[in-house]
Amino acid sequence: MGSGWAAGSVRARYLVYFQYLGTDFNGVAAVRGAQRAVGVQNYLEEAAERLKSVVPVKFIISSRTDAGVHALSNAAHLDVQRRSGQPPFSPEVLTQALNTHLRHPAIRVLQAFRVPSDFHARYAATSRTYLYRLATGCPRPDQLPVFERNRCWALRADYLDVAAMREAAQHLLGTHDFSAFQSAGSPSTSSVRTLRRASVSPDPASPFVLPQESRRLRFWTLEFESQSFLYRQVRRMTAILVAVGLGTLTPTEVKVILESRDPLGKHQTRVAPAHGLFLKSVLYGGLGDLAAGNPAQQESQDPGGREAPGQPEDLRWETSGPKAGGLESCLQQPQSCPQLLCGVHSTESTDDPQMPSQGQGSQAH
Repeated sequence: MGSGWAAGSVRARYLVYFQYLGTDFNGVAAVRGAQRAVGVQNYLEEAAERLKSVVPVKFIISSRTDAGVHALSNAAHLDVQRRSGQPPFSPEVLTQALNTHLRHPAIRVLQAFRVPSDFHARYAATSRTYLYRLATGCPRPDQLPVFERNRCWALRADYLDVAAMREAAQHLLGTHDFSAFQSAGSPSTSSVRTLRRASVSPDPASPFVLPQESRRLRFWTLEFESQSFLYRQVRRMTAILVAVGLGTLTPTEVKVILESRDPLGKHQTRVAPAHGLFLKSVLYGGLGDLAAGNPAQQESQDPGGREAPGQPEDLRWETSGPKAGGLESCLQQPQSCPQLLCGVHSTESTDDPQMPSQGQGSQAH
């Protein structure tokens, strides 16, 4: 029955940007089976069930993140196949529908694009940027504001030699074999990567720090950009740069570690805690970067009802075309649809089509 419906229906592929606080999740990837752990993908796909796609919706994640790691903007592609005669959802309606049915408050869908049927969220990415937040002047964990906990790595030291950290980061720039910064279990066949940017900069004062604490607590941000990273490469590079900032290592020793290609050396086994890491952005050629700067600000500049400026024809946001009734019309006026607000709205019954093969996301950090 499922294949019969699929034969007369139209499949639409979307690129979706989403963000999450990773504290409650076992990473972004779905956890299958009867395990108690759960990934961000589990909640996204659960929300997508309400779209009533002929074929179950699977999110193909661009960038996999480990348990506790956050994302200001991650990305995934998904296919939605509606029944024969029903037009594809507009990206705006898709975004609203997913957010309406998401059951976890720490996940939010930012925006969606219609993309070609051969688009792949992982392999088409041209740039990924991670940022890592540090806090200095925090001898005890209870001295960090509760609003900053699980959002940064709190260091006991009052001082970091930022100049030395920046000098060490220069040794990491460019194309290298980053085997020394790769954790075991990586499926990559090559450990050669090109690091385009590695920066260390002071963060503006946290709004969650009381005035009497602001002289003691200082915040710092490390940013790394590459097309792709090895497994836990960012957290290992961060740990090494922090060691330089604390005076444990010299910038020259970082160069020696890189050239050693030895992931089990004395210093390079250090891994920065997951909770200080954020996936900041994923870029695609021609699509721009939703998460450049403030994602919320970007959304206000380019709402889902307008075409993104300067986009190629085949990658533009789809906002034209007839709107079907049912779910779309209720999303335009959710206050008039108690079924939608309660999460039980549906426009058609479901079949039990075959499950499509699941794609594999990029390596976790």
